[in-house]
Amino acid sequence: MTMRAPVTDLPIVFEDVSFRAREVAVVADVALALAPGAPTVVVGPNGAGKTTLIRLAMGLMRPSSGRITWGGRDDVPATRRAILFQRPVMLRRSAAGNLAYALAAAGCPRAQRTARVAELIDLVGLTGLGERPARRLSGGEQQRLALARALARDPDVLFLDEPTASLDPAATKAIEDLIRAIASRGIKVVMSTHDLGQARRLAGEMVLMHRGRIVERADADAFFTAPRTAEAAKFIGGELLL
Repeated sequence: MTMRAPVTDLPIVFEDVSFRAREVAVVADVALALAPGAPTVVVGPNGAGKTTLIRLAMGLMRPSSGRITWGGRDDVPATRRAILFQRPVMLRRSAAGNLAYALAAAGCPRAQRTARVAELIDLVGLTGLGERPARRLSGGEQQRLALARALARDPDVLFLDEPTASLDPAATKAIEDLIRAIASRGIKVVMSTHDLGQARRLAGEMVLMHRGRIVERADADAFFTAPRTAEAAKFIGGELLL
């Protein structure tokens, strides 16, 4: 009997992908492969195309031209991918109720949900807060709950769009610690951030976008210590990319 390798959505491959809105190229001619491994962090000035790139990789948007494949396949349902937005919406339920809903949507058998809810609550550091209304949690706690909801899908890859942009330093550290723990479990993390310090702390791979294009992609150490392009050198140095 032959053993089949488990199906995975990785790598996610962009082949000359562009996305246009009202004839403006928000993402232009992107060739990129997102493979298993350490987190990929996407940086760039506002309007560079970071969020659009992440939404395309998640499958929430279709490219205007080019092709995206997930694990070598086209049009794959996003059952093994999850995304966390900057300001997630909390359901009018308890924290545990939010997770139970996410587990049901992900197809988790009813008999396993209570134990899985407790596991996810512990994982994201919300022990003891399961019965609290989700909308009464602090901003940082809501973001951790949103991370737990994303993990309820048991994803191969987790997309994070500016996950700490509105959080204070303590809440930001808690989310960063969680991201490291998630990556250590073998889940591919792809995140955008405006914070270069955060990128230094978390990235294994860096992708710099400018005007919808990828202008540099490199191992994080090489990106920060020996940038190859003028755009990367300026961005790291705090200069504006115009």
